Amino acid sequence: MSGKLYGLGLGPGDPDLVTLKAHRILQNVPVIAWPAPDTGASFARSIAAPHLPGGQVEIPIVVPMRTERFPARDVYDRASDEIAAQLDEGRDVAVLCEGDPFFYGSFMYLFERLAHRYRTEVVPGVSSMMAAASVVGRPLAARNDVLSVLPGPLPDVALRDRLNLADAAAIIKVGRHFARIRALIEEMGLTDRAIYVERVSLYAEKRMPLAEVSEGSAPYFSMILIYKGGEDWIHALPGSQT
Repeated sequence: MSGKLYGLGLGPGDPDLVTLKAHRILQNVPVIAWPAPDTGASFARSIAAPHLPGGQVEIPIVVPMRTERFPARDVYDRASDEIAAQLDEGRDVAVLCEGDPFFYGSFMYLFERLAHRYRTEVVPGVSSMMAAASVVGRPLAARNDVLSVLPGPLPDVALRDRLNLADAAAIIKVGRHFARIRALIEEMGLTDRAIYVERVSLYAEKRMPLAEVSEGSAPYFSMILIYKGGEDWIHALPGSQT
């Protein structure tokens, strides 16, 4: 019998936010695979590290960190072949995923290649969006509020249209787009309704009203939460915290 494939959501970064189910699998699975940049350490593996017993076979999935497009299909094709070889030998494989596997997660590209051939289970994780709302102490949405999740690389026209329609928004993948996004939010008169969070749940976490951000850029792991709905949460925005 072939092994089982797991997509493990590990949460936003704090190892304590790994679910009990993901922890149990990490403790018992013989093979782990994890996304890695071509330079530096793997964020996903660093989250899992305190929970790993050691001795597992490890498959790094090296994804070049580039602003230009690269042949991602080739990367996932090769990784799928390596994972399939382990599954064919009867070994379970857990793919480590920061956040949640199916919320902008790279695991979905392995899922489409392997799930129809092997038993597969996706274990959900705490997304950075949920974690950010928790640390700033402001709910994302309530009642009939419409919440929009907007990738930062969207062009200004698309961001503006979606922000106009939403009662609440989480702008993710801010990174190098920060200055442009902040300018758009200011133009729309939403600065006093926006809060900035970076590296949520990590030791270097920062959270503050967008108006207090002095830097002109932001790390990849950053987001902006905006609330336009009918609740009174906007008047309870916290001050800067690092």
